[in-house]
Amino acid sequence: MKCLVWDLDNTLWRGTLLEDGEVTLPDAVRDVIVELDARGVLQSVASKNDHETAWARLEKLGLAEYFVLPQIGWGPKSQSVRRIADTLNFALSAIAFIDDQPAERAEVTYHLPEVRCYPADAALDLPGLPEFTPPLRTVDSRRRREMYQAGFRREAARAEATGPDEDFLRSLDLDMRISRATGDELSRVEELALRTSQMNATGVHYSDADLRRLLTDPDHEVLVVTLTDRFGPHGAVGVLLLERRPQAWHLKLLATSCRVVSFGAGATLLNWLVDEAARAGTHLVADFRPTDRNRMMEIAYRFAGFADDDPCSCVATLPQTADEHLQRLHLRPERRPASTTITVNAVDLS
Repeated sequence: MKCLVWDLDNTLWRGTLLEDGEVTLPDAVRDVIVELDARGVLQSVASKNDHETAWARLEKLGLAEYFVLPQIGWGPKSQSVRRIADTLNFALSAIAFIDDQPAERAEVTYHLPEVRCYPADAALDLPGLPEFTPPLRTVDSRRRREMYQAGFRREAARAEATGPDEDFLRSLDLDMRISRATGDELSRVEELALRTSQMNATGVHYSDADLRRLLTDPDHEVLVVTLTDRFGPHGAVGVLLLERRPQAWHLKLLATSCRVVSFGAGATLLNWLVDEAARAGTHLVADFRPTDRNRMMEIAYRFAGFADDDPCSCVATLPQTADEHLQRLHLRPERRPASTTITVNAVDLS
């Protein structure tokens, strides 16, 4: 599950706020909320309540910060759950809903059968369920809520901005960091490669063991790319696997997050790599394997200058592949100007 939507009365807290005036929050429920947040499970609220009163109580309980896109009002809860899913751009099958009232759960199930519903007395069991136990726990998963909340503020600012988009991007103070992955960061690299399909050049999955082996190989670079701006972190947004060969640098894997395409992150990363290769006086050969989802990555490669019709002897020096769909795109690098919208702080490969 990517998001758990909580009812409030007699589910998250004990009591009915508008009737009892006072409600209590069991420590065990608080622990569930904190634990799911640490796992990267987003949490929201769908409650039939007075918004100001309920939100003030969540703030008093120290829980308001844990909930994104709260829906507190008097409409059907199925509409609230759908609104949350649509705003997060999550499939309904990635949403869970917990409520003490069988009628409310039935209403959500009737209109949104893909949403998984739980009774309130199952709240303490949720962290032990496989659907709430992601296979990877990374730095980014622990601050996923923070990244989404920063994203909402960022998009609101973008909607209010006037003038050219480039001016707005410059106002963000975008800072890209390109660094060699450490053992502790490999889970972030693996998670990004698994989650990214539209901007994944090959779709090939490198296991943790594969990546750890390559970290100690002097001929390979395993790079992780992070992005921040004045609103907060975007987290890890790119992974790059490069082999230094005598005749060329072999780009075996490039994956970037789709959520930063509109900020020019992918183009900035490729331009940086091309400039590094030009400084080193070597050619670049990039592996590309077309899938039914990564057309955007092919466009990014072509726009950066990579081509499959540029005959060069360096391509023939690469190990042969049995994958008939794998393309070897070639580039003769020239120096590239620095980005005017993103500050790049990177390792020196040249």
